[in-house]
Amino acid sequence: MPVPDDDAAAARIEAGRRLFAGRIDFLKSAPALQFLPAPDAPEVAFAGRSNVGKSSLLNALAGRKALARTSVTPGRTQELNFFDVGAPLTFRLVDMPGYGFAKAPKDMVKKWRFLVNDYLRGRQVLKRALVLIDSRHGIKDVDREVLEMLDKAAVGYRLVLTKADKVKATDLAAVTQATADEARKHPAAHPEIIATSSELGMGIPELRAAVIDAIV
Repeated sequence: MPVPDDDAAAARIEAGRRLFAGRIDFLKSAPALQFLPAPDAPEVAFAGRSNVGKSSLLNALAGRKALARTSVTPGRTQELNFFDVGAPLTFRLVDMPGYGFAKAPKDMVKKWRFLVNDYLRGRQVLKRALVLIDSRHGIKDVDREVLEMLDKAAVGYRLVLTKADKVKATDLAAVTQATADEARKHPAAHPEIIATSSELGMGIPELRAAVIDAIV
């Protein structure tokens, strides 16, 4: 017979499954703070380096094949993209623009920093940020800059490893440990790391449960 903690974990996973099996709609893109939707629902934001697999993870989380593609089109790469989850509205997912383009113009990088930093500091309904880290590469200096930004904004966040199926089990264990070690250095970081694979569905139930934890 499961111990109480197992029952609670199973209940959270089931709650996440049911919620994400319901209605999820693209709401809008916001290129600046004045275009943000009304702060009438809790929000969970996704951040990560360009090509970290953010769109794939959002689609896997939502159980849709092309949800994130609604907003990932030319001209929208530097915008905050909002998705309504639940009917009636329960909460919102926020897809933040990817960071770390090596060849990005300085004015684009500056625009990204101002938009994201202002959103993080001023959005009272933001409950949690999920920072995606590529399992093949681990945490980079550009990731640490974002973690420090979140620390300063006093926004709680979790580190989520992506593409876990692309590395050997021993390498995944090593990068998970290194990521956990990094998390302990940051006051706003959650200590537990979630390793995911959008292709295999690995870690997706746990990630949904983490979102549920953030909004309740």
